[in-house]
Parts: sequence; structure tokens; C-alpha cells
Amino acid sequence: MPHCVILYTPNIEPKTDLGALCRKLADTMLTVRDEAGKQVFPTGGVRVLAYPAAHYAVADGKGDYAFVYLNVRMGAGRSAAVQKAAGDRLMEVAKEHFAPIFEQAPIGITLQIDESPGQVYDGKHSSLHPLFNK
Repeated sequence: MPHCVILYTPNIEPKTDLGALCRKLADTMLTVRDEAGKQVFPTGGVRVLAYPAAHYAVADGKGDYAFVYLNVRMGAGRSAAVQKAAGDRLMEVAKEHFAPIFEQAPIGITLQIDESPGQVYDGKHSSLHPLFNK
């Protein structure tokens, strides 16, 4: 179930490669381990998707402000330390990726991790997981 959804203001598209950011985040998710050394984000479940906002307003609107929101969904059961470590690592990837923009223009980045303890329905159908569960 691990996913990372990126919502962003489209004014950053000419300044960076968002496809590359998606790949970097996915690769980082694949390296996160829990206290027992077990992979936190199953390979077949890692998905990073990026969407530009069709309409947006940032701050006072008097500048060419950019904003990026990353939301990571994680299944229940990971410790607070593992959640924080995953967030810290993913935020470092985002900060490194957007560092050149920070030098040129105002930009804000928010990364949140949500845990899904109270799901009422979680339907899945995939031929991806069997590729990596061998």
C-alpha cells in the first residue's frame, strides 16, 4: 500500500525534472528498513505519482511562488522511529532535488506521512507483487 503522491504548482515544471524526483523518491522508499532490517515499503507496492495543480494560490500572490506537497501513505504497524526515519530520508531527497530552485525562487515543500489504521475497505488487484515476492 505504500504510495507517495506529489501535488505541485506547475510553475516549477520548467525548473526541474519531476519524473527524476519520482524515481529518486521510489528508490529511497525501497531502501528504508525497520528495526529488524525488514523492508518497510514492499517493492511491488511502491508508487510515486506527481500531479500539477490546475489552479492554485500561494502566499500573497505577489510573486512567482512555488509549492510542493508530498503525501506518503503507509500501512499501520510501523514504529514512530521508522516513520520518522522514512520521512527524514524522503524529505532529504526532496530538499536535494529542489536545492537549485531554492537558489532562484521562493518555494515551499511539505512532506507528510499518513498511516491507515482505520480503513473500512482496502481493495487491491495486482500482478506486481508476485514479481518481487519470489
